[in-house]
Amino acid sequence: MKVYIIVSLITLSLFSCKQSTTEKNANLAQLEVQQNEFDSFGEKISPENSLTALEMKQKYSALKPGDTISAKFTTSVLGVCKMKGCWMTLDLPETEEDPMVKFKDYGFFVPKDIEGSEVIVVGIAFIEETSVEDRKHLAKDAGKTSEEIDNITEPSRTFGFLAHGVLIKK
Repeated sequence: MKVYIIVSLITLSLFSCKQSTTEKNANLAQLEVQQNEFDSFGEKISPENSLTALEMKQKYSALKPGDTISAKFTTSVLGVCKMKGCWMTLDLPETEEDPMVKFKDYGFFVPKDIEGSEVIVVGIAFIEETSVEDRKHLAKDAGKTSEEIDNITEPSRTFGFLAHGVLIKK
């Protein structure tokens, strides 16, 4: 009787291992497809369940300065820091404000030549007010002329985003 129980347990454990291996192979295949479609920066993220830019615009519309929400959305890049890729601005349709994306703990940067590329970002969305000094610094990093920089005289309210991970479509 003990022999039958032992044989049954061994057989059961072998079949359960086989299912796990199949699931791992499926996950690896999915990861390989994602790696072929996207360049990944920061935390490893997947492209699934991403909001559209229009849906994200609606989320931002509901925020007040100081509010935060976790979000994942797909849009295109409007601008990137030309010094080292330490920030980027993203397109939100039908808005005057474009989200300024910075990267968690400055733990990663993005390429400096991705303007116009489609990206998926995951992180924390918020509204912030940007001081005149910070606006001038960002304008300098973006390669604006000294005349354009000197015209900055008032703080602005901006959409902010602290990204934990970024996928850039190849």
